[in-house]
Amino acid sequence: MSGIVEKRLRDLGVELPEAIEPKVAKIKAYNQAGSFLYVSGQVPQWNGEMPYIGKIGREFTVQQGYDAARMSALNVIAHVKKALDGDLDRVIKVAKLKGYVNVTQDLAEVAAVVNGASELMVEVFGQEIGAHARTVAGVSSMPFNVAIEVEADFLVT
Repeated sequence: MSGIVEKRLRDLGVELPEAIEPKVAKIKAYNQAGSFLYVSGQVPQWNGEMPYIGKIGREFTVQQGYDAARMSALNVIAHVKKALDGDLDRVIKVAKLKGYVNVTQDLAEVAAVVNGASELMVEVFGQEIGAHARTVAGVSSMPFNVAIEVEADFLVT
């Protein structure tokens, strides 16, 4: 399907990864309840490859964490596309985004890392639809030791 959001993705030169289903837990990658679409936490993977294993502040810089957050958000959008039968124009609002950053004990710039995901949502969906509420947390451990995990909630038609 080709709509407004798909055109914006092309104009931005943004490609979405494959929407890969969870393999290690009995959960859904997304769940729709009425007009709400909840996307489970997505790690920075590209078609099954995970290039961001480790902590921000040790293996990766804040800028690299930003890039990892952006990649995680691309996976979120890929699952939204799959859930909405390919029609990203059905997104009415990115309601809330949550980012969990695998950090060293002394790193305080977790918000700057998650900006990679937040800014992508605004770029892809536009300011009115893409601007969202947000929670950010720096954590000491993550599944697979990934650098970040991003989840998001959407209002859809």
